[in-house]
Amino acid sequence: MSETRDAYVQKLKATIDEWNAEIDKLQAEADQADAEAKIEYDRQIADLRAKRQAVEDKITALQQASEGAWEDLKQGLENSWEILKTSISRAKSEFKRGYKEGGEE
Repeated sequence: MSETRDAYVQKLKATIDEWNAEIDKLQAEADQADAEAKIEYDRQIADLRAKRQAVEDKITALQQASEGAWEDLKQGLENSWEILKTSISRAKSEFKRGYKEGGEE
């Protein structure tokens, strides 16, 4: 069971690393936006980072949980995971749409 948990955690951490890179890309785009758009983009990025931190905290709790408790924690982690995944996807779409609209004006 411990191997399963370790493999699960490693998979999550690898994806978190990918998402960190995505958030960094969004930050680079935000840094190039006009002042008004930058405020909104920075707000979205701060929200993503807070959600990412919540997921990382749950991963840590899952790692430290007893064998019997980790399955219970896994469901809460997966809920937070989906929220973060959806938020990153939505932010990427909004950033693209914002840049496209900004380029047409």
